[in-house]
Amino acid sequence: MVKSKLPETQKYGVPLYGAAWAPLDHIQARFKSDQPRAEQGAEGEGKDGERPGDAFAADRSYLVLAGGGGEGSSGIPNAVLLSEFDFASGSLSQQPVAKLGTGSDLPYRMAVHPLGDGVICALPKGCRLFEWEDPENAEDHKLGLKTSEKVLRQLENAGQQLALVFSHDGSLLAAGGEDGKLIVFKWPSMDIILNEAQAHSSLKDLAFSLDGKFLVSLGNSGPCRVWDLTSSVAVASLPKENGERFGFCRFSQCSDGTQVLYVTAFTGRGESILTWNTSSWTRIGSKRVLRDSIIAFNVSADGKLLAVGTEEGDIVILNSTSMKIQTVVKKAHLGFVTALAFSRDSRAIISVSMDSSATVTQVQDTNTGGGSRFWLIIFIVLLAIAMEFMRRQGLFP
Repeated sequence: MVKSKLPETQKYGVPLYGAAWAPLDHIQARFKSDQPRAEQGAEGEGKDGERPGDAFAADRSYLVLAGGGGEGSSGIPNAVLLSEFDFASGSLSQQPVAKLGTGSDLPYRMAVHPLGDGVICALPKGCRLFEWEDPENAEDHKLGLKTSEKVLRQLENAGQQLALVFSHDGSLLAAGGEDGKLIVFKWPSMDIILNEAQAHSSLKDLAFSLDGKFLVSLGNSGPCRVWDLTSSVAVASLPKENGERFGFCRFSQCSDGTQVLYVTAFTGRGESILTWNTSSWTRIGSKRVLRDSIIAFNVSADGKLLAVGTEEGDIVILNSTSMKIQTVVKKAHLGFVTALAFSRDSRAIISVSMDSSATVTQVQDTNTGGGSRFWLIIFIVLLAIAMEFMRRQGLFP
């Protein structure tokens, strides 16, 4: 089964629409490669080269959050925030450790580069790139963000993007617009490899396969489409059945190494999670999991867990094999969940809401067989003792 430690929640003063975990190991490696050797190992370092307040201290993670009040005179700023989470204590920083305003532009969608190239935010008129700021330059030695000098010209005036995602190796970037346009770029050159003006009436979600060979797109209407990124053409159309309305799509890996595609689907009976074979693109499973609408969805990196966020503010964690609910965090948020993401090591989930709250729920997979192995060892030891006793008593040779 899966058990969760008590979730940790903080409010950051702005409605939140995006959430992700910063790839600290890659970010640290980039900063170290830029640092002269003579400057490495400076005075004041503690164990393993860490200092008090070190941005890369062990068992601490950074969360990237984005949101705001949008245009107008609401007084609520638009910003990209960094928050710090300590796994050991289970605590989330009460205040953002960094906050970068975006003026009157609301960062509605966000994609964090998996290898540390920065953060792309989808603003009302286009996209903007933000880069990591070296903690060596900060008084508190906390990681920061700054606006990049690199301008994403192909997306600068592309309109509102409703879906934005990097491939798992960071070599591709896909953007899906409110106008239904789908574009896939090579990263970081921004060379276009797929440009479909009417992929859908309006894009809703995108997902790269784990090997980067395929991209799945879905919109507010019509089927789910599968794009071969080698030939840059659609190779499959995944139809809806019985009045289904598709919501989100994610690829994952099974224990045997094969890939599957999950798609959430709503009908009058509630929400289901559909499973598709990624060789034949046939539907191989459908499981109704909730009555409430799923408005956020994610899959753990190890493929064992699925997580959904509901309009009631709940977080629901499911076993990906059985599709059984393992954990429910009731009212993780007072408002509906706008985004959620598993940590890269699958130990925790960050979820955010329009009520300005961010919640981290730590997850532990206790179905490892450890307890069973322990009692098996005890049984074998006791059996050996009994057999030795019986041998000494001459009960058997």
